[in-house]
Amino acid sequence: MVDTQVSRTVLGRTVRTPRAGCPDVAAEPAAGALRPRGLQDLRHTRPGRVRPAALHYPAGDLLVVSGLPGSGKSTLMRRCVRAPLIDSQTVREEYAARMPSWLPYAVYRPLVRIAHYRRLRRAVLAGGPLAVHDCGAVPHVRQWLVRVAARQGRRVHLVLLDATAEEARDGQRARGQGVSAYAFARHRDAARRLHRRLAGTGCPPAGCASAVVLDRAGARALREIVFVAS
Repeated sequence: MVDTQVSRTVLGRTVRTPRAGCPDVAAEPAAGALRPRGLQDLRHTRPGRVRPAALHYPAGDLLVVSGLPGSGKSTLMRRCVRAPLIDSQTVREEYAARMPSWLPYAVYRPLVRIAHYRRLRRAVLAGGPLAVHDCGAVPHVRQWLVRVAARQGRRVHLVLLDATAEEARDGQRARGQGVSAYAFARHRDAARRLHRRLAGTGCPPAGCASAVVLDRAGARALREIVFVAS
């Protein structure tokens, strides 16, 4: 669990507010909609407590959705986000539809990555609200997003899907697309580092205006992620 300093009640459970220098944690908005601010760990909500059905972000900001491969990032984004999406999974599926079925993904993976990052760059520079699939194993991409957004006068927010290795592998099997043991280990190590950083500081990652940590139940409870006027 993410640990911070002062106890208070948010979303029907006790949390701790960030230490000095971090944005405060927002109280629960009406009608099940949450406007994330600071670091909010929404895992392990007690039985009978209502999980947020919507996340509301300021219009024009960027949202990064991160987690292990198979944790449900693409599913969550496609189901909930009411804004343009940049998802590497979409690019992979487009290439797979054009490639011979016998050709391993590893062969054309570099082409998928190049196409994905080109789309990402165009979408970010175009401005406007945007949700981005983040594999988590390449932190400099998120750092680039933070720098560019800052120059544009907008902010970056993070949603982190917390799934166990077993849950993530089940998710990969369900979609019929897995990653190598080596690649999965890299993703898992990156996720652990990010969780340790959040737990150690009680703040979102550097440059992020907010971070929301969700378990699978919390992700299933979400119905929409929207960008609205402040």
